[in-house]
Amino acid sequence: MSNPGMFSRGPIQTRVPTGEVLGTYETYAEAQRIVDRLAKADFSISDLSIIGNDLKSVERVTRKLSWNRAALEGALSGAWFGLFIGLLLSFLQPNINWTLFVAAILIGAVFGMFFRLASYAVARRNRDFESQTQVLATNYQVLVAEGHLAKAQDVLARPAPSN
Repeated sequence: MSNPGMFSRGPIQTRVPTGEVLGTYETYAEAQRIVDRLAKADFSISDLSIIGNDLKSVERVTRKLSWNRAALEGALSGAWFGLFIGLLLSFLQPNINWTLFVAAILIGAVFGMFFRLASYAVARRNRDFESQTQVLATNYQVLVAEGHLAKAQDVLARPAPSN
């Protein structure tokens, strides 16, 4: 196994964790709240794992793409870049030349529109819509290392401290 990096928290595990099931939850947020509650109670969190079961890839179509939308998006993002360049140039010159500033924004908008339309022309062959993809699980289990289940259940049986 290679060194995962200077700022990592240890080696990358390549096996599914084992242990005793503390609970099964419908959402990741619910499982995360349980782990957070155990962590706040000074439970050894290195003995915990959250396992997502029955993973599914979900792609949600967000909108249809069009030439007009691509042109507008490109012009706007290019204008933002031109604004940045214009501000940078204005800091380098003691007296602001507003013509140069406006020209930077317009040139950025034109180049942004050109590049966005070119990328849309290439991508349009495969798909004419935008979407967001996420991986979801049917349920999430919180696992506790062997022999620590009773302690975790005891912590969760106590009332949660109010924040």
